[in-house]
Amino acid sequence: MQDAVLAMLAKEPAHGYHLRARLRQSLGPLGESMNPGQIYVTLTRLEKAGLVVCERADGLPERPERKVYALTPAGQRRVAAWLAEVGWPKPDLAEFHLKLVAAAAARLADPVELVAAQRRELMRRLGEAQRAALAEPAASGAGLLLEGVVLRLQADLRWLDACERAWSEADDEVGDA
Repeated sequence: MQDAVLAMLAKEPAHGYHLRARLRQSLGPLGESMNPGQIYVTLTRLEKAGLVVCERADGLPERPERKVYALTPAGQRRVAAWLAEVGWPKPDLAEFHLKLVAAAAARLADPVELVAAQRRELMRRLGEAQRAALAEPAASGAGLLLEGVVLRLQADLRWLDACERAWSEADDEVGDA
């Protein structure tokens, strides 16, 4: 969650409620369960860690002092590192989806290239798992576990194919405009 919030701030400084709305919109129905206070707790932690700064901004008369959060240079470095990270098999597909959304929104990276990097990592891990499964005796418990790992990686690769198609189509629509 922290990295996604940082990436959302890479586009522009924002109020906590604006960040929460963008995260909920990006996650669709999965974002409905997001605790409203979670974004503010996350922003406080990021501020204490020196990754964001908070400034008071003039607001509406009924809310005269709103906090606007912006990335620090350390926050910018962390976003860049997060976008370059290709760790898998993190089962958190929502986090990877937010990475794609944030990268595209702030023009930090090409979502299709992020998908390609993830695919390379999954293909490497799939090859390792398949070799290990072939080395196991036919009726071994470890062989069954390795088969599960192979199936999971194959499913993740199919999902990445869907991500690539969606983001390629989005790029085509932007290019046509």
